[in-house]
Amino acid sequence: MTDTLDLFGDAPASPATPAAPAKAGAPEKKKPVGKVVQPWTPDADTLALGRRLPSNLYFGTSSWSYPGWHGMVYDGEYTESQLSRKGLHACGQHPLLRAAGIDRGFYGPIPLADYMNYASQVPENFRFLVKAPASVCDAWLRGPDGAGRLPNAAFLDAEIALRDFIVPATGGLGQRCGPLLFQLSPLQSVADDGPAFFARLEAFLAALPPLDPTLTPHACYAVEMRDPALLTPRYIRLLRERGVRFCLAARDRLPPVARQAHAQALMDDGAPGPLVLRWMLREGRSYAMAEQAYMPFDKLVDPDDETCHAIADVVARTLRAGQPAYVIVSNNAEGCAPLSIGRLATAIADRLDVAT
Repeated sequence: MTDTLDLFGDAPASPATPAAPAKAGAPEKKKPVGKVVQPWTPDADTLALGRRLPSNLYFGTSSWSYPGWHGMVYDGEYTESQLSRKGLHACGQHPLLRAAGIDRGFYGPIPLADYMNYASQVPENFRFLVKAPASVCDAWLRGPDGAGRLPNAAFLDAEIALRDFIVPATGGLGQRCGPLLFQLSPLQSVADDGPAFFARLEAFLAALPPLDPTLTPHACYAVEMRDPALLTPRYIRLLRERGVRFCLAARDRLPPVARQAHAQALMDDGAPGPLVLRWMLREGRSYAMAEQAYMPFDKLVDPDDETCHAIADVVARTLRAGQPAYVIVSNNAEGCAPLSIGRLATAIADRLDVAT
């Protein structure tokens, strides 16, 4: 308990759930342009903003198959299926989008050929953050309601992680491979015995093979924890000793970014490394609530200035230390990931300009 209080203090209580904002009418959209997903032609302000950002800042969206992004990423009206298969090329042409989160990996292993296809659609300086399958990241076998029913015998099994995740992801993405993320689902009763869990996590991380710098020079392992009681200095020291990055997650039921930044500072004390950060949800709003309030994800509905500026602070500190920053943003953070990234990019560029 002392460790927890030293790092974050008591976990914050969730505020009352805000009412879903009313949606404005959708702007008129162009019809599909052939079978190829056409990239949006950026305006002068977006091009200028992109030039202000350092090359080691990798902004990306959490997936990319959203028709609502017409006029900001895509030029034309496309189906989710078209964008899922062919939209990455257009993302790679955007001045601010230099990364993407491959979320589908959490729901099942991705074949090597699919990773190779993703890599073929984007420039060499583009990076992917890839989620490991739930088969090794969830301590429970869950029912249709999401509740854990039975213990998962494959939880934190390094052999399965290697076979179903690390080998195909690194082999298929190569130099475009960024963070390999183990997003640990809420542990429920497993979190009650912190020492036993940390021993199991340490054994798992110790069994992961070193990443080959000749194949994946930009890859790193990262862990995202969903249980605030386990976000302690002991946890951060464990990751640091194993050369694994702490994934700072801006979402409901976790301490706010400004408090998690203390964990990032402890991780980087005397030996800074890459920042892995995901802006997913705002406090008090679940995934289902955000989806309902924000679809079709074509506008900022619920700007979160506090989180935006806290993220900009930690990213700017990372970049000043000469380290890369991987920042993945979800539509469910504010309503539209590309527009949230534009806000973040401006805030970060302003901080770096002042420092210079």
